[in-house]
Amino acid sequence: MKGVSSAPGDYVHFKSQVPLHKIPIGVKQWRYYDFGPKVVPPLICLPGTAGTADVYYKQIMSLAMKGYRVISVDIPRVWNHHEWIQAFEKFLDAIDVHHIHLYGTSLGGFLAQLFAQHRPRRVRSLILSNTFLETQSFSAAMPWAPMVSWTPSFLLKRYVLTGIRDGPHEPFIADSVDFVVSQVETLSREDLASRLTLMVDNASVGSLLLADSFITIMDTNDYCATPQNLKDQVSERYPEARRAHLKTGGDFPFLSRPDEVNLHLQLHLRRVGVEAQPDLVRRVKAVTAVSAGDSSNQRGDPVNVSEDNGEKSTPPPSENQSPPAEEVTETCDFEEKQNTDEHPAQETTGTHSFEEKHATEEIWEAESDPLEV
Repeated sequence: MKGVSSAPGDYVHFKSQVPLHKIPIGVKQWRYYDFGPKVVPPLICLPGTAGTADVYYKQIMSLAMKGYRVISVDIPRVWNHHEWIQAFEKFLDAIDVHHIHLYGTSLGGFLAQLFAQHRPRRVRSLILSNTFLETQSFSAAMPWAPMVSWTPSFLLKRYVLTGIRDGPHEPFIADSVDFVVSQVETLSREDLASRLTLMVDNASVGSLLLADSFITIMDTNDYCATPQNLKDQVSERYPEARRAHLKTGGDFPFLSRPDEVNLHLQLHLRRVGVEAQPDLVRRVKAVTAVSAGDSSNQRGDPVNVSEDNGEKSTPPPSENQSPPAEEVTETCDFEEKQNTDEHPAQETTGTHSFEEKHATEEIWEAESDPLEV
């Protein structure tokens, strides 16, 4: 099993580029990532029992670079489905988001359907992956469900991990399992108990006002923790929904098959009328690069101006000059930028030069229309 110290390289890059947000709303602590142009109605990703906001990092980076806004959240500590609906609505109000598109896997897909049922005006579309309509079968398979809230952490983790198929996997699927296992290790006893309670608390999804044409069902055809008969119930409930079948991918196709998943997500968003804003991405990247250059110039770094086109260029260091610091990577950070430290998988404090942040905000104000309410 891989630990945090052996996190994938693209995850290390993600942590250095995308800030982690933590906000208290009432007695609930919300942990989430929010990346992409704020004028675009967001795609909100809801993980399964074993997942965290981090498991969707490949979707956040890929779709945000194409001009979509992606928000990935941890499921907070709620103990029944009514509490989930109220807490999630307060979260959306707190971050000033009104109309949303939900992508949920396993438990996250179930919670997405419940929210769409009870708050139909806010949910514009659904992408459901390896999910279910009711929890009765999980409750029947877990006779000790009433004692979940008193169960020790190591037993809860063991129970969650037994739901992940063990055995030989192809490299990409094996890596996805290792990554999710490392995320499970970061969850507290209360987090695990809350999620398992949501899995076994008897409830079922009622009829949705959302038309089937605004729903995409994206399942893996090889194996996953959700029984096939429960996945079939979802397909039967939404007969006119779009199908996006993945031949392989295991329990976590968003990690093991990110290109396929990202393509289906992009096609879904286009089909339901979400317009990406790639121009805003390019402009913010350009402002970030220019601001970084200006900051270097203010520090006294030598800068030459080309006579042909007026472009600035920094000459290579001479023998008497010390080599420049590590090259600054251009980023599409829309709010704040994290620094990579010796432990990149841990949360770091985002920093920006004043000129860079101020210039970026001016570009957003000049180019962006307010989010449609």
